[in-house]
Amino acid sequence: MNKTRRLTRLVLKLAAVATAALPALAVAPGAAAAQQVPAAAPPNVLSCTTDTDGYWGHAHCTNNSNVVTAFRVTVVCGHWPDTTGEWKTLNPGASDVSSARCFGGSGVGSVGWEEG
Repeated sequence: MNKTRRLTRLVLKLAAVATAALPALAVAPGAAAAQQVPAAAPPNVLSCTTDTDGYWGHAHCTNNSNVVTAFRVTVVCGHWPDTTGEWKTLNPGASDVSSARCFGGSGVGSVGWEEG
């Protein structure tokens, strides 16, 4: 009977160790991936400010990089289809404005920009 009790305790300890190790094993592949060198964050290519006069939205952007890049304004219109402005191409150090209009609804809800 003593032998059975010791065997039961041993089995319970092994089960506890195996249960405790399972989460570590499940995390191991992710941990290995996390140890890889992450891709460098993209540089801050554009610095932009936005404004609106109610039905027009504008994005004023400057290219801070040493490569040519493009941008356009994105306008969310209230109770009307959203709209985007013309793509503007900026040489390094250059600035420009992209504008778009809400032709109805309650006007501009928000103004943003997208790089391309």
